[in-house]
Amino acid sequence: MYAALHPSRSGFVPVRSHSYHLRHWGTPRSEQPLMVLLHGWMDVAASWQFMVDALAATSLAKRHVAAPDWRGFGLSREHHASSEHPSDYGHADHYWFADYLADLDQLLPRLNTLAGREPHAPVDLVGHSMGGNVAMMYAGIRPERIRRLVNLEGLGMPASRPSQAPGRYAKWLDALAAIDQGARTLKTYDNLDGVARRLMKTNPRLGADQAMWLAQHWAAPNAQGRWTILGDPAHKVIHAHLYRVEEVLAVWQRIKAPLLVIEAEDDSLAQWFKQGEYTRDEFHQRLRSVENCQRRVVPDAGHMLHHDQPATLARLLEDFLAT
Repeated sequence: MYAALHPSRSGFVPVRSHSYHLRHWGTPRSEQPLMVLLHGWMDVAASWQFMVDALAATSLAKRHVAAPDWRGFGLSREHHASSEHPSDYGHADHYWFADYLADLDQLLPRLNTLAGREPHAPVDLVGHSMGGNVAMMYAGIRPERIRRLVNLEGLGMPASRPSQAPGRYAKWLDALAAIDQGARTLKTYDNLDGVARRLMKTNPRLGADQAMWLAQHWAAPNAQGRWTILGDPAHKVIHAHLYRVEEVLAVWQRIKAPLLVIEAEDDSLAQWFKQGEYTRDEFHQRLRSVENCQRRVVPDAGHMLHHDQPATLARLLEDFLAT
């Protein structure tokens, strides 16, 4: 199994209606700005461990780094969820994207205070995938709170049309009804090795040692002793609202922090969407809304580039964040 060079410290803070689980690395009272890492959909904060270990070989080694488990992921829980099993997330039947923004808005002052800084001191915000999308939106809503912004494969969604709204709402209502009937569950696994194989199937570049280490943080035994992913099944429910590109770009135009967009060499959008539905070129066109933006591509990497090439990623972060 992979041996973490710099194991994280674990803790909890109250954020709105949740007890947010946090992982910390580095020097708590560092004079450098706090670095906050936001994980992606169906992932956990521990997913950053390989990249954090690689940061030890850079000038960012002593930075205080914090990573939350988003609501409904990892070890974060609703306050009223009382089960002793980590896979019980309470009573949510769906999640709203705006809640991530609200959670982050209240979380950052707490993290700064824990790091011995002023509550609203600007932070370096790094987000992957869904976390990258949250980071981009937050940086435009609260531009004064972000010093540097890094988006790892937070590529957004295809543009929508108002005419799609009736069908979208109907799908959302059908999905909620399916949850009430017990139809929404996540696959379980016999043992930790089964979870590791699942991770390697999703990402063939992930080494067996990394997969076994990550599996113990990505899943946990349920009441029946089977291993289940630490993600609320309600995250699988389709969002009721359409992805409105015009609103997104209006927010992005307010980003003041220098932005570094890091993409994997593998084209994730070509894997997720039908040909021509949404492309990298369209994403790059959207990035023109941000005044100070630079892009980098990581070779030999897929969507989970912080697993595939953590050392390359660490060097890119060093060059950008140490400026």
